[in-house]
Amino acid sequence: MRGSLVVGNWKMNGSGASNQALVTALTDCQWSDSVTVVLCPPSVYLGQVQSLIADSSLVLGAQDLSAHASGAYTGDISASMITELGCQYVIVGHSERREYQQESDSLIAQKCIAAINAGITPIACVGETEKQRNDGETFSVIRRQLDVLISTLSTEQLEKTVIAYEPIWAIGTGLTATPEQAQEVHQKMREQLAGSGQNMTLLYGGSVKADNAAQLFSQHDIDGALVGGASLVAQDFSAIASSF
Repeated sequence: MRGSLVVGNWKMNGSGASNQALVTALTDCQWSDSVTVVLCPPSVYLGQVQSLIADSSLVLGAQDLSAHASGAYTGDISASMITELGCQYVIVGHSERREYQQESDSLIAQKCIAAINAGITPIACVGETEKQRNDGETFSVIRRQLDVLISTLSTEQLEKTVIAYEPIWAIGTGLTATPEQAQEVHQKMREQLAGSGQNMTLLYGGSVKADNAAQLFSQHDIDGALVGGASLVAQDFSAIASSF
């Protein structure tokens, strides 16, 4: 079901002390009850953050999961494991995993299914590189990435999936797609997702900051944000979540 969602991807950052300080500061912040705010710390800190947010409105998410239920997959973490730790969301197919771990569109679709089968909402990431954008390939790249999800997941599974458009050229670079550029891509995605798209939550992720969040969220097809660096600063992340 379509709704307002702000997700903090901590990536490979954090420590016991810094996590406690950040979450404590966030639990003192306020934003609209209509906005779901999710924290995605590294997997080794999921238990700690689960305890820290227990009496708050904050929701726990993971940064990745295995497509497999169990077995000889050293270093992986399964859907049942993150469910046991209280995760309600999981990021799947982030551009960094596509690049550094060579994750394919097919594997990402299987990870979405593993999450959904465990009752977890996958946040499936799509997006283009700077070269692909400059070559006019933005829509063909995203169409290909979404096509695999559409052909692999059932309609019911697709409607339980969140899609995050993250232009790779705008991640950690300080560059951000203009609200109009982001809206154009989100509109195309919703059209491609057809009937399911009208019910799905679509996020923008790419150097989202407190000073551009409100303009992004004002776009018709953008329902929230996948936030990287700014999610590590309580004041900035809270300001983004309060921008609806």
